[in-house]
Amino acid sequence: MEAAAAPAAAALGAEAPPGAAAAAPSRLLALLRAKLCTWYILKTIILGQMLSLFICGTAVTSQYLAEQYQVNTPMFQSFINYSLLLLVYTTMLAFRTGNDSLLQILKQRWWKYVFLGLADVEANYMIVKAYQYTTLTSVQLLDCFGIPVLMALSWFILRARYKLIHFIAVAICLLGVGTMVGADILAGRQDSEGSDVVIGDVLVLLGASLYAISNVSEEYIVKNLSRVEFLGMVGLFGTIISGLQLAIVEHKDIMKIQWNWKIALLFTVFALCMFGLYSFMPVVIKVTSATSVNLGILTADLYSLFFGLFLFFYKFSGLYILSFVVIMVGFILYCSTPTRTAEPTALPQPVGAGLDNAALKIEENDSETLAGTVQFTREETVVVSTN
Repeated sequence: MEAAAAPAAAALGAEAPPGAAAAAPSRLLALLRAKLCTWYILKTIILGQMLSLFICGTAVTSQYLAEQYQVNTPMFQSFINYSLLLLVYTTMLAFRTGNDSLLQILKQRWWKYVFLGLADVEANYMIVKAYQYTTLTSVQLLDCFGIPVLMALSWFILRARYKLIHFIAVAICLLGVGTMVGADILAGRQDSEGSDVVIGDVLVLLGASLYAISNVSEEYIVKNLSRVEFLGMVGLFGTIISGLQLAIVEHKDIMKIQWNWKIALLFTVFALCMFGLYSFMPVVIKVTSATSVNLGILTADLYSLFFGLFLFFYKFSGLYILSFVVIMVGFILYCSTPTRTAEPTALPQPVGAGLDNAALKIEENDSETLAGTVQFTREETVVVSTN
């Protein structure tokens, strides 16, 4: 009996102490704190929200121009921004020498920047134009279509590889956007049904896709070439394309503007916010990625709503705070785990060899044969056979 009781006592002694179960949650919290409360996460949040504030500035000034002064000139406003980029960054490229000079860049890849400038200009124009046809809810929801497009392009072009946590984080961010849209409906911001919802929805989808193309191109150029080259080329071709489109579609609207110092001030604030957004976004993308930047700026609409409470007398809803928290949780979760870059696949070796390679192989075989047939006999005489 004593022998049988000994193993039982040992088993009881091997059981975990009562405090071990209580320590498990604390260890989990410590692990989460170590993973989420880092300088990289904090820096990413701060940089992303700075971009959101720039976007908020462009949205508020545009809406104020439209509602208070009946000024709807999105292409003219974009033209001012591209002109500033041209004056600053294209001029910087013009003073460079060597392979990074403006002339060499234009010689090597001018046509690529033509398509990039076209995508960027039309993305801005389509999103703003869509508000004339469809509802605010449709624009806010369908604009998120650019995020999966961006992830797909990053997968194939930038070789970004995502984990399950990244897809969960994106889903959480989109849930936050849905909460924001629900708050808009409950607050009564969904006033009109739009003149042609189908056209407006198509414009949003096309604009979001073009934004994704522009952002992926921006990430590739910034991380492999330079930020100044991207901004200088976008400024150059963006000015040309938006200027031509401005002369075609908006020249009458510009002539109708009753200029005064307030309108001029609103145009100036818009141009500075847009210039700051374009100048600062490549810095953030180089530190993070285009996908994380697009997730971070989902809060821009919320900042615009908060300003609208005072400027446009919007109704407040507690769902706005909830949606902000949900978006930030998804954004932090996405940034907590870095994506992986796939290695390029090795090219297969050719089966047949060319004439030069065949001759080189024959020489190698001859040298190996010569080296292998040099022998010392027992009588210390050298026998060399060349076959």
